[in-house]
Amino acid sequence: MSGDTNPNPHRPDPIMTVDGAPFWRAANEGRFVAQKCGGCGRLWHPPRAICPDCLSKDRQEQELSGRGTVVSWVMPVHPAAFGFNEPPIVALVEVEEGLRFVTNVEGVPADQMRIGMKVEVGFATTSGGNRIPVFHPAKEA
Repeated sequence: MSGDTNPNPHRPDPIMTVDGAPFWRAANEGRFVAQKCGGCGRLWHPPRAICPDCLSKDRQEQELSGRGTVVSWVMPVHPAAFGFNEPPIVALVEVEEGLRFVTNVEGVPADQMRIGMKVEVGFATTSGGNRIPVFHPAKEA
């Protein structure tokens, strides 16, 4: 996984919920995780209180690879995105484990963005000093 990106002093903090707190706590530690059911083993995101398949309340944490593929993307121009000086690239990224995340892709100009682009996770700093997962183009192997 990549390290921290350039901090954006205006990037909003995540909204902390009871169910989402472990995800955001892990991000602050530089770890990219999802919930895993202790009953049936299913991974899921976004965080929620019970497994969407077997309804178990046995929630565990699973480290994710941080490698993924851009499924779709958009660059919101109007109205301006709150907390960003320039329009951010907002993408739907599917990670190797099969989960999809709505996130930002950074470090690539919009004219070079493409569906199918390989990306890897990094962490961006928010205005309140939290860290959130964002993605960057994957380094060539």
